[in-house]
Amino acid sequence: MRTSVRCLIALLLAAAPLGAQNRRPPAISEAELTRRLTSAVDSLVALDQFSGVVVLARGGSPVLQLVRGVADHAAGRANGAETAFNLGSINKAFTAIAIRQLAAQGRLDLDSTLGHYWPDYPNQEAARRVTIRQLLQHRSGIGGNIFGVPAGGSRHAILRLRDFLPLFVSEPLQFEPGSRQQYSNAGYVVLGLLVERLSGEDYYDYVRGHIYEPAGMSHTAHYAADSLPPIAAIGYTRADESGESSTGPLRPNNALLPGRGSSAGGGYATAGDLLRFLAALREGRIVSGPPAGLGIAGGAPGMNAVVEGDLPGGYDLVVLANLDPPTAERVARLVRGWLGASD
Repeated sequence: MRTSVRCLIALLLAAAPLGAQNRRPPAISEAELTRRLTSAVDSLVALDQFSGVVVLARGGSPVLQLVRGVADHAAGRANGAETAFNLGSINKAFTAIAIRQLAAQGRLDLDSTLGHYWPDYPNQEAARRVTIRQLLQHRSGIGGNIFGVPAGGSRHAILRLRDFLPLFVSEPLQFEPGSRQQYSNAGYVVLGLLVERLSGEDYYDYVRGHIYEPAGMSHTAHYAADSLPPIAAIGYTRADESGESSTGPLRPNNALLPGRGSSAGGGYATAGDLLRFLAALREGRIVSGPPAGLGIAGGAPGMNAVVEGDLPGGYDLVVLANLDPPTAERVARLVRGWLGASD
């Protein structure tokens, strides 16, 4: 699952202090900002380089909403303001919040080892040496391809977090835990499984009850890849069957997806729900949530999403796309530059 540096920063929950960027004036007027953003998105659409939703908000209220492209080519269904898009790795931010909620409740110590809470974890080397904090910070050394095909099965047979574990659990540690930082989807699957073990709840139920519902995110969920609801956009990619970049024609990305997304990514949300998430962070309605001044992104073949909170002038930005990266990240980068936001 592709990610960005700003996503990684946010996942460490080391976002800028609440309102730090908000207090800085924007570099351009709102009228000029919305004009440039509309022009840029329409230009990308004309080049077949954008399909999705862009929402720019201020003070919790949208000042510009752009909806472009197609959610389902076969059905002739256009994207809409309430279309749900695959978030890619943005789900890792919700997993990190869940872990920190459990830590705040005294159910885990971030500096204890994985084995302390999971004594029979199938890889005993990792259980003895990796800490929860290292998993959060992508410093665990746990690797492996969670998008692989299970032995004797298919990607679409992966429907629960435990189904991902055989894809990577036997892999040796890729480096000494804590010695360096290397992005790890597998590590966030392990964190999701820890949420289940320590809370006694299914991961999908936990994040719904402790994050989505308190924030009012009623259209956010992990949908099954082979039975997407009508509100969900199908992803379209030019990648080949292995997921590698290609210049081929657009085609649905369904065959590249597991049967259901995980604690590492693959859930769906609407732009409105993600704005509600930022509002809930500001208002303290999500226990152990990070500051709203964060920047998170996720992407893989047929999906790209960005959430930027508390940009200069108090703007929030959500860009959701059902095309390959950097479809959404390109738009967000332009907005950050126009507003004079630092990276």
